[in-house]
Amino acid sequence: MSEPPGTAVFLAPAPPDEAPTAAEAPAAQRVLPLRRPGRWIATAIVLVLVAQFVHGLVSNPFYQWNRFAYWFLRPTILDGLLITLEVTALSAVSGLLGGIVLALARLSKSPVLRAVSWTYVWALRSIPLIVVLIFLYNFSALYKTLSVGVPFGPAFFSFDESRLATDMVVAVVGLSLNEAAYAAEVVRGGILSVDQGQHEAAAALGLPKGHQFRRIVFPQALRSITPNYVNQLIGLVKSTSLVFYVSLLDLFGSAQTMGSTYPGDIVPLLLVVTVWYLILTSLVSVVQFYVERYYARGATRALPPTPLQKLLTGLAEPRARARREAAV
Repeated sequence: MSEPPGTAVFLAPAPPDEAPTAAEAPAAQRVLPLRRPGRWIATAIVLVLVAQFVHGLVSNPFYQWNRFAYWFLRPTILDGLLITLEVTALSAVSGLLGGIVLALARLSKSPVLRAVSWTYVWALRSIPLIVVLIFLYNFSALYKTLSVGVPFGPAFFSFDESRLATDMVVAVVGLSLNEAAYAAEVVRGGILSVDQGQHEAAAALGLPKGHQFRRIVFPQALRSITPNYVNQLIGLVKSTSLVFYVSLLDLFGSAQTMGSTYPGDIVPLLLVVTVWYLILTSLVSVVQFYVERYYARGATRALPPTPLQKLLTGLAEPRARARREAAV
């Protein structure tokens, strides 16, 4: 019988000629993984290169690992390490505080504050850090005394700049001035990343400006500020090696001095400095992970697992897979 035009006709599928047996059914449902020979080849090449690199480090007598072990915990190196940590801590705190002030000035409605902040950031990011340190180190040659008073008028009090500008002060001030310029842009970007509705909601509640910033805007901005500023902090740890040029014996400066005294140990001393910087930056990275994880609360559905949790999960997966295979 013919169907009227425009009517859809559905045909029932033909019955299978032969139903799979019970032994064939699991095999028919088994999913085979996609083979990726390129991945295995790349892995093998990388493993060979890594093995050659490690073999070269261990077997090459030029590295003098026995001298490395001798210098690694020497009091001279540890004293320089303490100075590096002190300079880093003081500069990081001062630089962040200065960056917050500069960022707020940059976001201010005052054209004078915006212009001064922009000029400072532009100048300090343009001048190399070593130039800033050397300039501050010779600052007493330009100004014997510093005074506070009325411009072009009488001074209220003055002090001798050369007595205050010790090597530690020059290093901390130079690094802080440079760090503040970069931290200002990090903080400004974090504040701008906060949704505008948060500012409007805080203003609608009648909260003072300072309270809005401290309790609502800045805590949310920290989620964006933290990873970027920690990158700056890692760079600051490495930048402390430049304070050697203003006569401050930090970690690098101590190794450089010992290398001049013992020319045959230059390579082991450089390796000592390298390993200590790797340790310091690794510790900063660990702190960064937990700080980011703390401020991720409420912004993500699930917090990222900690390294210990990843390790326990990795150890538990083979056992769970073995139990599943045994059950089948």
